[in-house]
Amino acid sequence: MTIIIDGSVGANKAVVLDSSGKLPAIDGSLLTTLNATQVTTGSIATARIDTGTTTGKILVLDGSGNMPAIAAGAMTGVESATKSASNPTVSTNAALGTKWINTTSGEIFILTDATAGENVWTNTGGTSGNIQVLPFGGTGGGESFGYTSAGDPGFSNVICKFSYTSDGDSSDVGDVTLARGHTAGTSSATYGYTNIGEPNVNTIDKFPFASDTNATDVGDATVGGNYGASCSSATYGYICGGNNRGNVIDKNSFTSDGNSTDVGDQAVDTNHNAGASSYTHGYDCGGGPSNKDTIQKFSFSSDGNSSDIANLTVGRSTVSGQSYITHGYIAGAYSSNVIDKFSFSSDADATDVGDLPTTHGYRAGTSSTSYGYVAGGYPPPGRNDIEKFSFISDGNGTDVGNLYTGRHAAAGQQV
Repeated sequence: MTIIIDGSVGANKAVVLDSSGKLPAIDGSLLTTLNATQVTTGSIATARIDTGTTTGKILVLDGSGNMPAIAAGAMTGVESATKSASNPTVSTNAALGTKWINTTSGEIFILTDATAGENVWTNTGGTSGNIQVLPFGGTGGGESFGYTSAGDPGFSNVICKFSYTSDGDSSDVGDVTLARGHTAGTSSATYGYTNIGEPNVNTIDKFPFASDTNATDVGDATVGGNYGASCSSATYGYICGGNNRGNVIDKNSFTSDGNSTDVGDQAVDTNHNAGASSYTHGYDCGGGPSNKDTIQKFSFSSDGNSSDIANLTVGRSTVSGQSYITHGYIAGAYSSNVIDKFSFSSDADATDVGDLPTTHGYRAGTSSTSYGYVAGGYPPPGRNDIEKFSFISDGNGTDVGNLYTGRHAAAGQQV
């Protein structure tokens, strides 16, 4: 074979370096054992690289520097957040440390206690309002439904349920174990409780919020009687005073079924009174005999007697109680349609902030996160009105629906 040396590149020609000592452009497709670490300059066209989002492909960012859509199931160490148009609830079960972003309000929550059904979501988004199991009323009440159970006339056993998310009538969803009137209602995060009743009943019934079904008998109050003020902490229900009960303050556990215990005495012996609940205290308001205007307060953290701390604007009995995050409310009575409001942060007298549409006593009081509700009433026996008033702004109440059956002196619960 003849080798031609003429400075050009071609078959059977010697390769001659140029004047700078560099190789001319030649076809290197047959070269082997090249070390890629020696390639220190230049770039490789994307078209020359086997790119894509499937197995064995090289991932290339798009023109905006973003990753293409890929499955990240096998990736580790990546923190993500749940996005929703609403807040989580105590029943929103997730892994500890999960982040939740409310896309409507912009609020951000972190799950700091992952106890199923009793989760604590801490608000970290520069606003206030943690999601946790607190007394219903102390958190602004229930988010979904209000309930009335038992009641007069004729000693009813019906459990009625009505929506907090839309105005309308209630439905019959179950029965308490013992038909009775002049009862008192408390609420845990998962159950409603119907306590005491006329005539001199000491039964404690509970029914689940998760399903529409009958109640079960889970214990007895220390004293039988009827129409005492009811309060709820995160872990206990309380009944204060009542007709034929003296001035006893009872409490029963929400975490285990059983009888109630006597944990203190009212400062003022009352009956036909009503209760409200903050996170730390129960409030026992109004009542008979002689239409009292007292606001009594007792601690949830330690058992003991209540103290008389302030007064309602109008002395009255057969009242109903409601609770918001910052205030307690006493609404209506046999002789008054006044809505009174008092602060949880200071022991001060109540103020008159509005009127209910009708004047009736013996109404079941419940609380949503934004509204106070009253249901039923007397006279005449067995009214079926459901009325509500705003916690957010002071003002009069409105009629928003009817009970499944007309009644008065029923217990109120919420979830």
